[in-house]
Amino acid sequence: MGSAGIDESAVEAWVADLGIGATGPLTFKRIGNGQSNLTNLITDAGGAKWVLRRPPLGTLLASAHDVVREHRILSALQGSAVPVPKVLGLTEDPAITDAPLMLMSFVDGTVVDDVSVAETLSVERRAAIGASLTRTLGRIHAVDLESAGLDDLASHKPYAERQLRRWSGQWEKSKTREVPAVEQLATRLHAAIPEQHELTLVHGDFHMSNVITSNDDGQVVAVVDWELCTLGDPLADIGALLAYWPEQGENYIGQFMSSTLPGFPSRAELAAAYFAETGRDAAALGFWHTLALWKVGIIAEGVLRRLTNDPRNAAAVGPTAELVDDIIERAVISADQYQL
Repeated sequence: MGSAGIDESAVEAWVADLGIGATGPLTFKRIGNGQSNLTNLITDAGGAKWVLRRPPLGTLLASAHDVVREHRILSALQGSAVPVPKVLGLTEDPAITDAPLMLMSFVDGTVVDDVSVAETLSVERRAAIGASLTRTLGRIHAVDLESAGLDDLASHKPYAERQLRRWSGQWEKSKTREVPAVEQLATRLHAAIPEQHELTLVHGDFHMSNVITSNDDGQVVAVVDWELCTLGDPLADIGALLAYWPEQGENYIGQFMSSTLPGFPSRAELAAAYFAETGRDAAALGFWHTLALWKVGIIAEGVLRRLTNDPRNAAAVGPTAELVDDIIERAVISADQYQL
């Protein structure tokens, strides 16, 4: 095994059988800062590239990082207004792999997953990326669920209750220590649940690190990392985008500092653009922004737990207990500001 979790010779034979023109030998390289499903870049002898996804290594929480489900969602979005990579293959064959593998096209572009990347971009390019993010989110929320075959992807029951129940459960399973504020926030959020007016496709983890942007004009050319995608309230996604969007002067820990650079819109500008583009009511945004911060803290704790259990899951940037505490503290501040 050269790349963690990949039997390279078996995968090379599988890729050859797909008939996509791959010329051996293939090389495998772990890419991205993602801490969930593991992403590998495959390059063939002629320099052609593809992307391979597999679940993390070690014992996983039930339903987490479901590559087969991600394959279904990406397949349903092929040819839609939502830009996604082309899906080329899926295998669960135990002779090839110990976990599902999905092969996708390689989408050339820029992933702004670190400040060092953002610093190479012009102010105009940063502004274009910000504007394209909200437009792309509007496209995701406009997908016709029935015609895409995604109407039965998840429950149609009220999304806020589902999220609070699910992520409270995830916290209990993955916490590495006691953090009373997590349970206290759950209680506050539960008491402040807004009425849900519509059900749409929800990406579930939409932020700048999970899109590929054009090297020419900064437009989003592919949305990736769909493993948390579900059906729910579209405001959950704009709330999450804001949760991953620090502004100048805010002392965020982690790799999400790019948005503090000149050119990127403020959180208020992002939200205003989304609501102007979609015509939705912004009244419940404070709830969804706070819930997203709470949820990001729980996700980070889960990554911390996986790194503790199996260090092979580590990417270039990993969370710390201090990072989790920082995110939860921001969620408490947000709940206070929105008077939840």
